[in-house]
Order: sequence, then C-alpha cells, then structure tokens
Amino acid sequence: MQKKVKVKPNSKQQKIIEEADGSLTVHLKSPPVDGKANEELIKILAKKFNVSKSDIRIKSGLSSRQKLMEIDDV
Repeated sequence: MQKKVKVKPNSKQQKIIEEADGSLTVHLKSPPVDGKANEELIKILAKKFNVSKSDIRIKSGLSSRQKLMEIDDV
C-alpha cells in the first residue's frame, strides 16, 4: 500500500492526522537533521499500521516534507 504523507518536524507533540483524501499529516518531534525525522516517521507509522519498521519504506521525498511511503502487509 502507498500513502502520501506530509511531515511537520520540530512539533511540540507527536501525532498523526488522517486527511479527507486519505493522506496523512504527521507531526514529529525530531528535527529534519541527519535523517532523524525520517527515522521517527517510520517508527510512528509502524506503530499506527501495526507492522515492523522494515515493512515501511520512503519511496520518494527523502529530503522533502511531502513523502510517498510504501507500507507492506496492511
């Protein structure tokens, strides 16, 4: 399954908001430095979809706020 994700790093609290179009807006505490925000994003999505972190990949947008995530076994 593929999900469009909009990332908001440096947020006060960690949360996931599901948008009307099926995309996700994810608020992350981590700064977008050294891949920390991407690591946190994969961790929070793995928890939400109840899959392991290795089942989640960033297909596009590695250094962008708009990302396309690929999630296996959902």
